[in-house]
Amino acid sequence: MKLYRRHIDSRLLLGTAQYPSPKVLEEAIRASNTQIITVSLRRETADGSGAGFWQNLRDIGAHILPNTAGCHSVKEAVTTAHMARELFDTNWIKLEVIGHADTLQPDVFGLVEAARMLSADGFEVFPYTTDDLVVGERLLDAGCELLMPWGAPIGSGQGLRNPDALRAMRAHFPDIPLIVDAGIGRPSDAAQAMELGMDAVLLNTAVARAGDPVGMARAMSQATDAGRAGYEAGLMAPRDMAVPSTPLLGMAELG
Repeated sequence: MKLYRRHIDSRLLLGTAQYPSPKVLEEAIRASNTQIITVSLRRETADGSGAGFWQNLRDIGAHILPNTAGCHSVKEAVTTAHMARELFDTNWIKLEVIGHADTLQPDVFGLVEAARMLSADGFEVFPYTTDDLVVGERLLDAGCELLMPWGAPIGSGQGLRNPDALRAMRAHFPDIPLIVDAGIGRPSDAAQAMELGMDAVLLNTAVARAGDPVGMARAMSQATDAGRAGYEAGLMAPRDMAVPSTPLLGMAELG
C-alpha cells in the first residue's frame, strides 16, 4: 500500500486514545502489527504529559499520523494541524472537521476548504469524510491523494452501515487509496471492509475498550489480512439459487 509516496505493509491503522494504560497501548500496537498510529494533539497536551507520551510512541517505531480530532471549524482544524506539524515533525495530518455534535459526522464543506488550505501549505492530508462520491471528488481536487470514508459514527461500533456506498466508492475511485475510518466494532467488520476492496481500516475504540485490548488488536490485524486476501483471491458472487457442488452428469442411476 502506498500513501503519499510512502510504502506501508500493514493495512491496519490504530488509534491511541482510551487505553487503560500506556503499557497496554504499547502492547496493543505491537500485537496489531500496524505501521501507522494516530495521535490527537489535544491528547498530547491536555494533562501536561504529552512529551513523555510522545517519546513512548516514537520508541515503538510506527509512523505518526496526528489528527485534528474535536475541531468544529476550518480555522480550528487548520491551526491544530500547524501545531501538530511542529510538535510531531511530519506533514501527515488526519483532517477532521466535525459538523454534527451527536453523530460526529464531518462538515464536508469545511473539510474541503480546510483540505485545500493545508494541501497548499505542504500537508499530506488524510481526510475523514463521508461515503459521498461528489465530496470525494472535491477532496481530490483540493489536493488529497486518499480518502477516509466512515463506516459508521465514531466510536459507535456499528460496523459498515452502508456497504453499497463503499462498494460504489471503490468502483468510482479505482486507483485512490480508501481507508475506512470509524465505526469498526468487530473483527468481522474489518474483514468486511477489506473484502469490499478497501485498502485499509482505521480503528481505535474497538481495541482500546475491549476486555483484552492486546488480544483484540491481534484479532483485528488477522481479520484485516484475511479480508484483503479474500478480495485479492476473488470472492464468490452470491447466487439466488442453490448450485450443487457435485455434478449430476456421470452419476450412477440406481433402479
